[in-house]
Amino acid sequence: MKYSELCGIYEALGKTTKRLEKIFILSHFLKKLSLEDRDVVYLFLGTIYPAYSEKETGISNQTVIKAIAKVSGQSEEHVVKEWKKIGDLGEVAEGLMKDKKQSSLFSSTLTTKKVIAELRAVAEFEGKGTVGKKIDLIAGLFASAKPVEAKYLVRTMLADLRIGIQESTIREALASAFFSDGENLEMKKNASAKIQNAYNLNPDIAFVFESAKKGMKEIEKISLNTGKPVKAMLAQKVSSIAEGFEVVGKPCIFEYKYDGFRIIASKGSDGKVALFTRRLDNVSKQFPDVVESITKFVSGKSFIIDSEVVGYNPKTKKYLPFQAISQRIKRKYEIEKMVKEFPVEVNVFDILMHNGESLINKPFLERTKLIRKIVKQNKYKIICAKQLITDDEKKAKMFFDEALKNNQEGLMIKNLKGIYKPGSRVGYMVKLKPEHRELDLVIVGAEYGTGKRAGWMSSFVLACRDEDEGKFLEIGKVGTGIKEKTELGVSFLELTNLLKPLIIETKGKGVKLKPKIVVTVIYQEIQKSPTYSSGYALRFPRVTALRVDKPVSEINTLDEIKREYGGQK
Repeated sequence: MKYSELCGIYEALGKTTKRLEKIFILSHFLKKLSLEDRDVVYLFLGTIYPAYSEKETGISNQTVIKAIAKVSGQSEEHVVKEWKKIGDLGEVAEGLMKDKKQSSLFSSTLTTKKVIAELRAVAEFEGKGTVGKKIDLIAGLFASAKPVEAKYLVRTMLADLRIGIQESTIREALASAFFSDGENLEMKKNASAKIQNAYNLNPDIAFVFESAKKGMKEIEKISLNTGKPVKAMLAQKVSSIAEGFEVVGKPCIFEYKYDGFRIIASKGSDGKVALFTRRLDNVSKQFPDVVESITKFVSGKSFIIDSEVVGYNPKTKKYLPFQAISQRIKRKYEIEKMVKEFPVEVNVFDILMHNGESLINKPFLERTKLIRKIVKQNKYKIICAKQLITDDEKKAKMFFDEALKNNQEGLMIKNLKGIYKPGSRVGYMVKLKPEHRELDLVIVGAEYGTGKRAGWMSSFVLACRDEDEGKFLEIGKVGTGIKEKTELGVSFLELTNLLKPLIIETKGKGVKLKPKIVVTVIYQEIQKSPTYSSGYALRFPRVTALRVDKPVSEINTLDEIKREYGGQK
């Protein structure tokens, strides 16, 4: 299909803030979209790959600026000046391409296939001269692009499409496009939930589109696959053991809530073990020690297990907080050194598949018994989550105190009959942590510091998630809890380096950022505030952890903020 046709849909989506209108526009487009062009669905999320793909185009603002300058005939300085004035490199490209100086002798009408193929080619560039190759390829696309196409090319390259489309919007649009008529009322009612379940099992939005287009039977066929990630099941919060019993029932299973990061590990029939984080990132290369432990000590021809990987001090054997080992997640070099300096233990707490059989609809008591049969426990390598089954509040309280004494976060409380629902925040599994107020939020803006902090971002704008509108709403600023330089914990330098590539707008010392980096903060209280778009503000927030393992889809929502506000004493 012509790229200009897709850009017309982008324009229509960008002109409305109403979610139902976006769903209507998108559903009509998806209904007409051919299976041959299925990869176009990725583009609506500002990407060219499935959510779990390790590949990235690696296109920076500076690379785009050079390509715009090359094709438009303007200087790079002029492009930057326009960017600072407008705040959107896409709109800068749109304006400058109206009078572009360079046209390709072989320029032709852009198609979505060409755009996707060329951007995927960029991701394959390696070695010397990579930047120059990227600039030339991007300039070639600009040379063939109409002004509006140039705008969306830039926004796609920088993963900042600005059309207000989330995964949930596409889910509802698919349900509306393919299951909104006919006599099967039950199918219409459950279509959205079934599509979401299919995506949680196989997070490839183009594949889910293809299945939906073929019919509900194809959606229902989507199942667990070893070698591919699955979205983790999530827990709600409770404030006491008594509340935990009330929510999940008696007796129930208590387990340590480990202060580490979530890993869903799968072993295929070929014997290969793959490790995936909550962000669906494959971190098998970063954790060869975990791969080795799972290969050696978990029996089965194939399986998918859910676990928490916890760091410990190699000398004292004391467990360490998440932040101490978080740097291993993104590390792509000196892996052996990191394994020795920051060893980890795998704590297995659930199983989704064993020897080709899906277990997600089996009761948790059955699943946890199987774990203890197939995991050969080896302290400081791999163990089963420490567990207590009881209906006695005093025993549960002693277990809770023991978990805290062992440097863990608290307890998980689980219903014995609970099934595993990938990607869902279920009511029959809850988490209990000590009495301090804590939120996971995303950084959406920052300000550069002065004096000894010059060149570093030192004040960060935090946002929660509005589930209904698919927006990020500001809830305050934070600058405390971050150190100037540190190997452990969070530093201004580390945050600045992570956030610089995410800048989408600059005004004075302030920058607007793509919502990608998640942090955990503690705070004194939540106040109502007209200053921030959420309507709330955090009093005395302090950063406690940089959560490189958590996806933005799992940060706290506005509804949760409202509940926390209402529950304050």
